[in-house]
Amino acid sequence: MDSHVKKIIGNVFNQMAEGLETGSFAGRIRVGLTTLGSELGSGELIKGAEQAASRNGGLEVVLIGSDQGSGLKTIPTKDEKEMHDKMEEMLDSGEIDCCVTMHYNFPIGVSTVGRVITPGTGKEMYIATTTGTSAVDRVEAMVRNAVYGMACAKAMGNPRPALGILNVDGARQAERILLELKEKGYEIDFGESKRTDGGHVMRGNDLLTGTPDIMVTDTLTGNILMKVFSSYTTGGSYESMGYGYGPGVGEGYSRIILILSRASGAPVVANAIEYAAGLARGGLARIADQEVEAARRAGFETLLAAAKKDQPRAEGKASVQAPPKKVVTASISGIDIMDLDSAVEALWKGNIYAETGMGCTGPVVMVAEDELDEAKSLLEKEGYVAKEAGC
Repeated sequence: MDSHVKKIIGNVFNQMAEGLETGSFAGRIRVGLTTLGSELGSGELIKGAEQAASRNGGLEVVLIGSDQGSGLKTIPTKDEKEMHDKMEEMLDSGEIDCCVTMHYNFPIGVSTVGRVITPGTGKEMYIATTTGTSAVDRVEAMVRNAVYGMACAKAMGNPRPALGILNVDGARQAERILLELKEKGYEIDFGESKRTDGGHVMRGNDLLTGTPDIMVTDTLTGNILMKVFSSYTTGGSYESMGYGYGPGVGEGYSRIILILSRASGAPVVANAIEYAAGLARGGLARIADQEVEAARRAGFETLLAAAKKDQPRAEGKASVQAPPKKVVTASISGIDIMDLDSAVEALWKGNIYAETGMGCTGPVVMVAEDELDEAKSLLEKEGYVAKEAGC
Protein backbone atom coordinates (compact mmCIF):
# COMPACT_ATOMS: atom_id res chain seq x y z
CA MET A 1 0.00 0.00 0.00
CA ASP A 2 1.57 3.32 -1.04
CA SER A 3 1.84 6.38 1.20
CA HIS A 4 -0.87 8.28 -0.73
CA VAL A 5 -3.49 5.58 -0.04
CA LYS A 6 -2.38 5.30 3.60
CA LYS A 7 -2.85 9.04 3.99
CA ILE A 8 -6.39 8.94 2.61
CA ILE A 9 -7.32 6.01 4.88
CA GLY A 10 -5.82 7.85 7.84
CA ASN A 11 -7.94 10.90 7.11
CA VAL A 12 -11.08 8.75 6.90
CA PHE A 13 -10.37 7.26 10.34
CA ASN A 14 -9.69 10.72 11.75
CA GLN A 15 -13.09 11.89 10.51
CA MET A 16 -14.74 8.82 12.04
CA ALA A 17 -13.07 9.55 15.36
CA GLU A 18 -14.21 13.14 15.16
CA GLY A 19 -17.75 11.97 14.49
CA LEU A 20 -17.71 9.77 17.59
CA GLU A 21 -16.45 12.67 19.66
CA THR A 22 -18.92 15.27 18.36
CA GLY A 23 -21.90 13.03 17.66
CA SER A 24 -21.91 14.10 14.02
CA PHE A 25 -20.89 11.25 11.77
CA ALA A 26 -20.87 13.57 8.78
CA GLY A 27 -17.77 15.11 10.39
CA ARG A 28 -16.55 18.66 9.95
CA ILE A 29 -15.68 19.90 6.49
CA ARG A 30 -12.04 20.94 6.20
CA VAL A 31 -11.69 24.03 4.01
CA GLY A 32 -8.28 25.25 2.88
CA LEU A 33 -7.63 28.96 2.32
CA THR A 34 -4.50 30.15 0.53
CA THR A 35 -3.26 33.39 2.02
CA LEU A 36 -0.68 34.78 -0.40
CA GLY A 37 -1.37 37.13 -3.32
CA SER A 38 -4.18 39.40 -2.14
CA GLU A 39 -4.03 43.09 -3.03
CA LEU A 40 -5.48 43.72 0.44
CA GLY A 41 -2.83 41.68 2.25
CA SER A 42 -2.86 38.28 3.94
CA GLY A 43 -4.41 39.77 7.06
CA GLU A 44 -7.66 40.50 5.22
CA LEU A 45 -7.94 36.88 4.06
CA ILE A 46 -7.17 35.53 7.52
CA LYS A 47 -9.78 37.86 9.03
CA GLY A 48 -12.36 36.31 6.71
CA ALA A 49 -11.20 32.80 7.66
CA GLU A 50 -11.60 33.58 11.34
CA GLN A 51 -15.10 34.97 10.73
CA ALA A 52 -16.16 31.81 8.90
CA ALA A 53 -14.68 29.53 11.55
CA SER A 54 -16.34 31.41 14.41
CA ARG A 55 -19.84 31.44 12.92
CA ASN A 56 -19.89 27.90 11.49
CA GLY A 57 -18.95 25.06 13.82
CA GLY A 58 -19.38 22.54 11.03
CA LEU A 59 -16.17 23.51 9.28
CA GLU A 60 -12.46 23.74 10.01
CA VAL A 61 -10.36 26.30 8.15
CA VAL A 62 -6.76 25.43 7.30
CA LEU A 63 -4.52 28.28 6.15
CA ILE A 64 -1.98 27.56 3.42
CA GLY A 65 0.72 30.20 3.09
CA SER A 66 1.02 32.62 6.01
CA ASP A 67 -0.88 32.83 9.31
CA GLN A 68 0.32 36.23 10.66
CA GLY A 69 -0.22 35.01 14.22
CA SER A 70 -3.66 33.47 13.68
CA GLY A 71 -4.70 30.58 15.88
CA LEU A 72 -5.96 28.63 12.85
CA LYS A 73 -4.02 25.60 11.67
CA THR A 74 -1.46 26.76 9.11
CA ILE A 75 0.69 25.08 6.46
CA PRO A 76 3.48 27.59 5.75
CA THR A 77 4.76 28.07 2.19
CA LYS A 78 7.41 30.40 0.78
CA ASP A 79 5.62 31.58 -2.38
CA GLU A 80 2.42 31.25 -4.45
CA LYS A 81 3.68 28.34 -6.56
CA GLU A 82 4.54 26.24 -3.53
CA MET A 83 1.25 27.32 -1.97
CA HIS A 84 -0.83 26.05 -4.91
CA ASP A 85 1.23 22.87 -5.18
CA LYS A 86 0.57 22.18 -1.49
CA MET A 87 -3.13 23.01 -1.91
CA GLU A 88 -3.47 20.46 -4.73
CA GLU A 89 -1.56 17.84 -2.75
CA MET A 90 -3.82 18.31 0.29
CA LEU A 91 -6.96 18.13 -1.85
CA ASP A 92 -5.85 14.96 -3.60
CA SER A 93 -4.83 13.26 -0.35
CA GLY A 94 -8.05 14.18 1.45
CA GLU A 95 -6.34 16.37 4.07
CA ILE A 96 -8.79 19.09 3.08
CA ASP A 97 -12.19 18.65 1.39
CA CYS A 98 -12.13 21.88 -0.61
CA CYS A 99 -10.16 25.08 -0.92
CA VAL A 100 -10.58 28.81 -1.56
CA THR A 101 -7.81 30.56 -3.48
CA MET A 102 -6.96 33.27 -6.01
CA HIS A 103 -5.19 33.52 -9.35
CA TYR A 104 -5.55 29.82 -10.12
CA ASN A 105 -5.77 28.54 -13.70
CA PHE A 106 -8.26 25.76 -14.41
CA PRO A 107 -7.90 23.40 -17.39
CA ILE A 108 -10.06 23.99 -20.46
CA GLY A 109 -13.51 22.50 -19.82
CA VAL A 110 -13.63 23.76 -16.24
CA SER A 111 -15.18 27.10 -15.26
CA THR A 112 -16.47 28.69 -12.08
CA VAL A 113 -20.02 29.33 -10.90
CA GLY A 114 -20.25 32.53 -8.85
CA ARG A 115 -22.84 33.41 -6.25
CA VAL A 116 -24.07 36.95 -5.63
CA ILE A 117 -26.64 38.86 -3.60
CA THR A 118 -28.80 40.88 -5.98
CA PRO A 119 -29.43 44.52 -5.02
CA GLY A 120 -33.07 44.71 -6.12
CA THR A 121 -34.49 42.06 -3.78
CA GLY A 122 -31.54 40.79 -1.72
CA LYS A 123 -31.99 37.39 -3.35
CA GLU A 124 -29.03 35.08 -3.93
CA MET A 125 -28.30 34.13 -7.53
CA TYR A 126 -25.72 31.90 -9.21
CA ILE A 127 -23.84 33.31 -12.21
CA ALA A 128 -22.69 30.63 -14.62
CA THR A 129 -19.90 31.23 -15.28
CA THR A 130 -17.37 33.76 -13.96
CA THR A 131 -13.84 32.59 -14.82
CA GLY A 132 -12.27 29.68 -16.66
CA THR A 133 -13.35 28.26 -20.02
CA SER A 134 -16.11 25.65 -20.30
CA ALA A 135 -15.44 25.25 -24.03
CA VAL A 136 -13.68 27.25 -26.72
CA ASP A 137 -16.91 27.51 -28.72
CA ARG A 138 -19.10 30.27 -27.28
CA VAL A 139 -22.51 28.60 -27.60
CA GLU A 140 -21.23 25.24 -26.37
CA ALA A 141 -19.66 27.02 -23.41
CA MET A 142 -22.95 28.67 -22.47
CA VAL A 143 -24.82 25.36 -22.66
CA ARG A 144 -22.20 23.71 -20.48
CA ASN A 145 -22.36 26.71 -18.13
CA ALA A 146 -26.07 26.00 -17.66
CA VAL A 147 -25.36 22.39 -16.69
CA TYR A 148 -22.59 23.41 -14.30
CA GLY A 149 -24.76 26.11 -12.74
CA MET A 150 -27.48 23.57 -12.03
CA ALA A 151 -24.92 21.22 -10.48
CA CYS A 152 -23.84 23.92 -8.03
CA ALA A 153 -27.39 24.91 -7.11
CA LYS A 154 -28.35 21.27 -6.53
CA ALA A 155 -25.22 20.59 -4.46
CA MET A 156 -26.23 23.56 -2.30
CA GLY A 157 -29.66 22.06 -1.66
CA ASN A 158 -31.91 23.49 -4.39
CA PRO A 159 -33.32 20.45 -6.26
CA ARG A 160 -35.25 22.47 -8.91
CA PRO A 161 -33.37 25.71 -9.62
CA ALA A 162 -34.90 28.15 -12.12
CA LEU A 163 -32.60 28.80 -15.07
CA GLY A 164 -32.37 32.01 -17.11
CA ILE A 165 -30.06 32.99 -19.99
CA LEU A 166 -28.65 36.50 -20.06
CA ASN A 167 -29.31 38.41 -23.29
CA VAL A 168 -25.77 38.31 -24.67
CA ASP A 169 -24.38 37.11 -28.00
CA GLY A 170 -25.17 33.40 -28.33
CA ALA A 171 -28.11 33.44 -25.91
CA ARG A 172 -30.73 32.41 -28.49
CA GLN A 173 -28.63 29.54 -29.84
CA ALA A 174 -27.96 28.31 -26.29
CA GLU A 175 -31.67 28.60 -25.50
CA ARG A 176 -32.60 26.44 -28.51
CA ILE A 177 -30.20 23.69 -27.45
CA LEU A 178 -31.36 23.78 -23.83
CA LEU A 179 -35.01 23.63 -24.91
CA GLU A 180 -34.23 20.59 -27.07
CA LEU A 181 -32.45 18.94 -24.16
CA LYS A 182 -35.51 19.52 -22.00
CA GLU A 183 -37.77 18.09 -24.69
CA LYS A 184 -35.58 15.00 -24.89
CA GLY A 185 -35.73 14.34 -21.15
CA TYR A 186 -33.13 16.50 -19.41
CA GLU A 187 -34.83 18.23 -16.49
CA ILE A 188 -34.60 22.01 -16.71
CA ASP A 189 -36.92 24.47 -14.97
CA PHE A 190 -36.70 27.71 -16.94
CA GLY A 191 -37.29 31.05 -15.27
CA GLU A 192 -39.39 33.79 -16.89
CA SER A 193 -38.14 37.33 -17.33
CA LYS A 194 -39.92 39.91 -15.18
CA ARG A 195 -40.31 42.15 -18.21
CA THR A 196 -43.77 42.17 -19.77
CA ASP A 197 -42.73 40.12 -22.79
CA GLY A 198 -41.35 37.37 -20.53
CA GLY A 199 -39.25 34.55 -21.98
CA HIS A 200 -36.25 32.58 -20.80
CA VAL A 201 -33.76 35.17 -22.09
CA MET A 202 -33.11 37.62 -19.26
CA ARG A 203 -32.67 41.39 -19.38
CA GLY A 204 -30.53 43.65 -17.22
CA ASN A 205 -33.50 44.22 -14.90
CA ASP A 206 -33.56 40.48 -14.16
CA LEU A 207 -29.95 40.65 -12.99
CA LEU A 208 -30.84 43.28 -10.41
CA THR A 209 -33.90 41.45 -9.11
CA GLY A 210 -32.41 37.96 -9.25
CA THR A 211 -35.26 36.63 -11.39
CA PRO A 212 -33.74 33.17 -11.99
CA ASP A 213 -31.81 31.12 -9.46
CA ILE A 214 -29.10 30.63 -12.11
CA MET A 215 -28.12 33.25 -14.68
CA VAL A 216 -26.31 31.71 -17.65
CA THR A 217 -23.86 33.88 -19.53
CA ASP A 218 -20.47 33.76 -21.21
CA THR A 219 -17.46 33.76 -18.90
CA LEU A 220 -16.15 37.24 -19.69
CA THR A 221 -19.53 38.86 -19.05
CA GLY A 222 -19.93 36.77 -15.91
CA ASN A 223 -16.54 37.92 -14.66
CA ILE A 224 -17.53 41.57 -15.09
CA LEU A 225 -20.87 40.98 -13.38
CA MET A 226 -19.14 39.42 -10.39
CA LYS A 227 -16.92 42.45 -9.98
CA VAL A 228 -19.89 44.82 -10.15
CA PHE A 229 -22.10 42.81 -7.77
CA SER A 230 -19.23 42.39 -5.30
CA SER A 231 -18.06 46.00 -5.10
CA TYR A 232 -20.73 48.40 -6.37
CA THR A 233 -21.15 49.81 -2.84
CA THR A 234 -17.41 50.41 -2.30
CA GLY A 235 -16.24 52.05 -5.51
CA GLY A 236 -14.50 48.95 -6.83
CA SER A 237 -11.30 48.67 -4.82
CA TYR A 238 -12.77 46.38 -2.15
CA GLU A 239 -15.18 43.51 -2.84
CA SER A 240 -17.51 43.40 0.15
CA MET A 241 -20.58 41.43 -0.97
CA GLY A 242 -21.44 37.95 -2.19
CA TYR A 243 -19.66 34.61 -2.15
CA GLY A 244 -16.87 35.06 -4.68
CA TYR A 245 -16.34 33.65 -8.15
CA GLY A 246 -17.19 30.12 -7.09
CA PRO A 247 -15.97 26.59 -7.72
CA GLY A 248 -14.38 25.22 -10.85
CA VAL A 249 -16.86 22.75 -12.34
CA GLY A 250 -16.30 20.47 -15.32
CA GLU A 251 -16.85 16.97 -16.57
CA GLY A 252 -14.72 14.55 -14.55
CA TYR A 253 -13.19 17.36 -12.44
CA SER A 254 -13.08 16.21 -8.83
CA ARG A 255 -11.31 19.00 -6.96
CA ILE A 256 -13.48 21.62 -5.25
CA ILE A 257 -11.48 24.84 -5.68
CA LEU A 258 -13.23 28.18 -5.30
CA ILE A 259 -11.89 31.45 -6.65
CA LEU A 260 -11.63 34.85 -5.00
CA SER A 261 -10.50 38.11 -6.54
CA ARG A 262 -7.32 39.74 -5.31
CA ALA A 263 -9.65 42.57 -4.19
CA SER A 264 -11.99 40.31 -2.17
CA GLY A 265 -12.47 41.55 1.37
CA ALA A 266 -13.02 39.59 4.58
CA PRO A 267 -16.84 39.36 4.23
CA VAL A 268 -16.55 37.74 0.79
CA VAL A 269 -13.73 35.46 2.00
CA ALA A 270 -15.89 34.23 4.88
CA ASN A 271 -18.86 33.64 2.57
CA ALA A 272 -16.69 31.83 0.01
CA ILE A 273 -15.39 29.48 2.71
CA GLU A 274 -18.93 28.61 3.74
CA TYR A 275 -19.94 28.21 0.07
CA ALA A 276 -17.04 25.78 -0.35
CA ALA A 277 -18.07 23.78 2.71
CA GLY A 278 -21.67 23.54 1.47
CA LEU A 279 -20.53 22.28 -1.93
CA ALA A 280 -18.22 19.69 -0.37
CA ARG A 281 -20.96 18.45 1.93
CA GLY A 282 -23.42 18.36 -0.98
CA GLY A 283 -21.08 16.31 -3.19
CA LEU A 284 -20.49 18.79 -6.01
CA ALA A 285 -18.22 16.57 -8.15
CA ARG A 286 -20.66 13.66 -8.01
CA ILE A 287 -23.66 15.85 -8.84
CA ALA A 288 -21.80 17.58 -11.70
CA ASP A 289 -21.01 14.22 -13.28
CA GLN A 290 -24.65 13.15 -12.84
CA GLU A 291 -25.86 16.34 -14.56
CA VAL A 292 -23.46 15.89 -17.48
CA GLU A 293 -24.50 12.26 -17.88
CA ALA A 294 -28.21 13.18 -17.78
CA ALA A 295 -27.62 15.83 -20.45
CA ARG A 296 -25.66 13.33 -22.55
CA ARG A 297 -28.54 10.84 -22.42
CA ALA A 298 -30.76 13.60 -23.82
CA GLY A 299 -28.46 14.07 -26.82
CA PHE A 300 -26.13 16.73 -25.43
CA GLU A 301 -23.13 15.92 -27.63
CA THR A 302 -25.20 15.49 -30.80
CA LEU A 303 -26.93 18.85 -30.33
CA LEU A 304 -23.65 20.63 -29.68
CA ALA A 305 -22.03 19.03 -32.73
CA ALA A 306 -24.98 20.09 -34.91
CA ALA A 307 -24.73 23.66 -33.62
CA LYS A 308 -21.03 23.81 -34.49
CA LYS A 309 -21.69 22.40 -37.95
CA ASP A 310 -24.13 25.22 -38.60
CA GLN A 311 -21.52 27.86 -37.81
CA PRO A 312 -19.69 29.34 -40.80
CA ARG A 313 -15.99 28.50 -41.18
CA ALA A 314 -13.40 30.27 -43.26
CA GLU A 315 -13.28 28.76 -46.75
CA GLY A 316 -10.45 26.27 -47.17
CA LYS A 317 -9.46 26.37 -43.49
CA ALA A 318 -8.01 23.03 -42.48
CA SER A 319 -8.17 21.56 -39.02
CA VAL A 320 -4.92 22.07 -37.08
CA GLN A 321 -3.63 19.33 -34.79
CA ALA A 322 -2.25 20.30 -31.40
CA PRO A 323 1.46 19.66 -30.71
CA PRO A 324 2.37 17.40 -27.76
CA LYS A 325 0.78 18.68 -24.54
CA LYS A 326 2.91 20.76 -22.15
CA VAL A 327 2.36 22.34 -18.75
CA VAL A 328 1.16 25.87 -19.50
CA THR A 329 1.69 28.50 -16.80
CA ALA A 330 2.51 31.66 -18.81
CA SER A 331 -0.31 33.80 -20.15
CA ILE A 332 -0.68 36.20 -23.09
CA SER A 333 -3.47 38.76 -22.84
CA GLY A 334 -4.83 41.38 -25.22
CA ILE A 335 -6.58 38.91 -27.56
CA ASP A 336 -10.22 39.47 -28.49
CA ILE A 337 -12.39 36.67 -27.12
CA MET A 338 -13.78 36.01 -30.60
CA ASP A 339 -10.22 35.39 -31.87
CA LEU A 340 -9.09 33.21 -28.97
CA ASP A 341 -9.61 29.85 -30.65
CA SER A 342 -7.93 31.03 -33.86
CA ALA A 343 -4.96 32.38 -31.89
CA VAL A 344 -4.41 28.99 -30.26
CA GLU A 345 -4.58 27.28 -33.65
CA ALA A 346 -2.02 29.76 -35.02
CA LEU A 347 0.36 28.75 -32.24
CA TRP A 348 -0.30 25.06 -32.84
CA LYS A 349 0.53 25.61 -36.49
CA GLY A 350 3.82 27.11 -35.31
CA ASN A 351 4.45 23.97 -33.22
CA ILE A 352 3.79 25.77 -29.92
CA TYR A 353 1.40 24.02 -27.55
CA ALA A 354 -1.22 26.47 -26.19
CA GLU A 355 -4.56 26.50 -24.41
CA THR A 356 -7.23 29.13 -23.95
CA GLY A 357 -8.05 30.51 -20.53
CA MET A 358 -9.69 33.39 -18.71
CA GLY A 359 -7.61 35.70 -16.57
CA CYS A 360 -8.62 38.49 -14.23
CA THR A 361 -8.79 41.01 -17.07
CA GLY A 362 -10.24 38.83 -19.80
CA PRO A 363 -9.34 36.01 -22.19
CA VAL A 364 -5.76 34.75 -22.29
CA VAL A 365 -3.72 32.22 -24.22
CA MET A 366 -1.70 29.91 -21.96
CA VAL A 367 1.70 28.61 -23.07
CA ALA A 368 4.76 27.03 -21.47
CA GLU A 369 7.13 29.46 -19.75
CA ASP A 370 10.02 28.61 -22.07
CA GLU A 371 7.92 29.33 -25.17
CA LEU A 372 6.35 32.59 -24.01
CA ASP A 373 8.55 34.99 -26.00
CA GLU A 374 8.29 32.91 -29.18
CA ALA A 375 4.50 32.65 -28.78
CA LYS A 376 4.07 36.40 -28.24
CA SER A 377 6.22 37.13 -31.27
CA LEU A 378 4.16 34.79 -33.46
CA LEU A 379 0.84 36.25 -32.26
CA GLU A 380 2.12 39.79 -32.88
CA LYS A 381 3.18 38.80 -36.39
CA GLU A 382 -0.26 37.25 -37.09
CA GLY A 383 -2.05 40.34 -35.74
CA TYR A 384 -3.72 38.75 -32.70
CA VAL A 385 -2.01 41.03 -30.19
CA ALA A 386 -0.52 44.51 -30.42
CA LYS A 387 3.25 44.76 -29.99
CA GLU A 388 2.88 46.63 -26.71
CA ALA A 389 0.52 44.00 -25.25
CA GLY A 390 1.99 42.04 -22.34
CA CYS A 391 1.04 39.30 -19.95
